[in-house]
Amino acid sequence: MSPASGVRDRPLPPPLHGPGFGSYLADDVAWLLTDLSQAELESPTAEREEAIQSGAAHYAESLPIEYQPTAEYRELFDRALLRSADRVAHAVGVVTELVLDARGPEVVLASLARAGTPVGVLMRRWARFAHGLDLPHYSVSIVRGRGLDPVALAYLADRHDPELVMFVDGWTGKGAITRELTAAVEAANASPERSGRFRADLAVLADTGRCVELFGTRSDFLIPSACLNSTVSGLISRTVLNDRWIGPGRFHGAKFYADLAAADVSRRFVDTVAERFEQVADAVGRDWVRRREGERTPTWSGWSAVRRISAEYGIGDVNLVKPGVGETTRVLLRRVPWRILVRPDAIGELGHVLLLAEQRGVPVDHVDDLPYSCVGLIHPRYTRGSVGADGRAAVS
Repeated sequence: MSPASGVRDRPLPPPLHGPGFGSYLADDVAWLLTDLSQAELESPTAEREEAIQSGAAHYAESLPIEYQPTAEYRELFDRALLRSADRVAHAVGVVTELVLDARGPEVVLASLARAGTPVGVLMRRWARFAHGLDLPHYSVSIVRGRGLDPVALAYLADRHDPELVMFVDGWTGKGAITRELTAAVEAANASPERSGRFRADLAVLADTGRCVELFGTRSDFLIPSACLNSTVSGLISRTVLNDRWIGPGRFHGAKFYADLAAADVSRRFVDTVAERFEQVADAVGRDWVRRREGERTPTWSGWSAVRRISAEYGIGDVNLVKPGVGETTRVLLRRVPWRILVRPDAIGELGHVLLLAEQRGVPVDHVDDLPYSCVGLIHPRYTRGSVGADGRAAVS
């Protein structure tokens, strides 16, 4: 049975908007999510990691406790934002132009919550800045091993031509979400209830895994929105798919952390980057055409590198190897990290990674030939009885 089968039997729920849900402007994004703000979903990191790795629970059934950054860490974010705003703005412009070239001016942006949401907001703003377009932008849930939210896809198909929908994410690591997206779109298109067909191409700000054709850059640099969790993503949690809270006909869920409003930098991030559009416009105008005519064929080199690292470190599970700045940051913020690999020539842009590793007591290995700026290794076969600073007792 197709994942979308039976969705049409029920009325489709309405999207959510800020300020009632999320801290973005109402026009910036429509969240195709169920509000689970009152649900008790958080669990301690160690308890959650053990449940995930033992197979007792899927990672999307619960939430990690939101990381509250120290003053020192917030300063690192501020410096990173000022240092990289032009670079991010350029990447936003390039990928948006490629998307408009591929889909046309009626494209519908569907960002993958939550790392893709700030990028979708920025792409929408670039389209308005450069072309006077007012693109629809929705944020939808995708869960590794479970696919895209079928109710969200039904909503998009009900209101737009599926051919015009472009999925958007922040970055690629090894390509797991790219593969998940492809499989989910194939399953959705197999539904006899659907007249139009979604396309599985994915547009990202940074294609560090070299697994997509639509990207702003393939450099593994610090995108400031990767530094934080909800406080740079509209105060929205990672998405949740838990049968206790998400019944038939409902979107996947998420929490709105309104109590973190004082620490929220979501709009400051997108506003700061958007303010640089004018400065990078000429370069974008040249570079996106060169990118379109250049070599963009995915090589999946990231997937190959992750498999090699998994073997070299005796991990045995590519899902525990998280490559690139964004993924490494996520490991340090919400998983149980085992060790961090860094390329020595990239250390100048990894201040927040090194600080988090120091705060959590995680060993840092310098690896000269690393194909990414850094790689986060999740503690393999973790249990709360693991001992040893490097965690090797857990894998012996």
